[in-house]
Amino acid sequence: MPGIHEASAAPRCIQVRENDVHQSADDVSWQEQCVQSLLSATSEAELFAVLAKTAEQLGFQYCAYGMRMPLPLSRPKTLLLNNYSPEWKARYTSMNYLSVDPTVSHGMSSVLPLVWADKVSPSSREFWDDARAHGLKVGWAQSTFDARGVAGMLTLARSDDDLTAAEINAHSLRMSWLVQAAHEGLARLIGERPAEPTLQLTLREAEVLRWTADGKTSGEVGQIMSISERTVNFHVNNAIEKLGVANKTAAVIKAALLHLL
Repeated sequence: MPGIHEASAAPRCIQVRENDVHQSADDVSWQEQCVQSLLSATSEAELFAVLAKTAEQLGFQYCAYGMRMPLPLSRPKTLLLNNYSPEWKARYTSMNYLSVDPTVSHGMSSVLPLVWADKVSPSSREFWDDARAHGLKVGWAQSTFDARGVAGMLTLARSDDDLTAAEINAHSLRMSWLVQAAHEGLARLIGERPAEPTLQLTLREAEVLRWTADGKTSGEVGQIMSISERTVNFHVNNAIEKLGVANKTAAVIKAALLHLL
């Protein structure tokens, strides 16, 4: 089950723009550790254990990841991983909550993060009351889509303590980065993608992605490399196309996983 959330008629979303935030050295070190853990995972269960441990470090006792393949069209294959209680898993399935889960519908139409709101719409009240009764009080979710049409959504939740704006601001970069890392890691393991030709980045493309991995904006990378911001974005877009991903964050993660940096 991709997510268990309360949602209002107008879900509260948070959009982080590149110019609004800068990665700290701690963020970069944290990302490097995550990448190494993901690279060492040899199974879906092992990789999910990394996600669950990382979620705990971010202050969430529950973690869930759902991935949906684009094929077959009549009944797309799905992968559901989570550490929810057996009782809630059974309840979610028996009540067919996947069809009414507000976070699922949000995640299929937007890649903006969704924070569980304080108010619920009448149509989702029964669902949310049931989720709370099973220990799911607050949480956060974000989806991602890659160039091949594979969709995924990461959910982080807990049974106590409200999710404050200060906490979200402090961890938003790491949580959004984890969404992309989880997607690329699981897509690599499940082997549903067709075999890709050998990928090769140019020296400029790799250098641009390395600086991006260090948290530099396109403008800052241009200053460091003595090239224009437009040229930086040109190399980034070429790398995105070669790697078959949707954005530069995903490009950095996939390039790292493929040892191209």
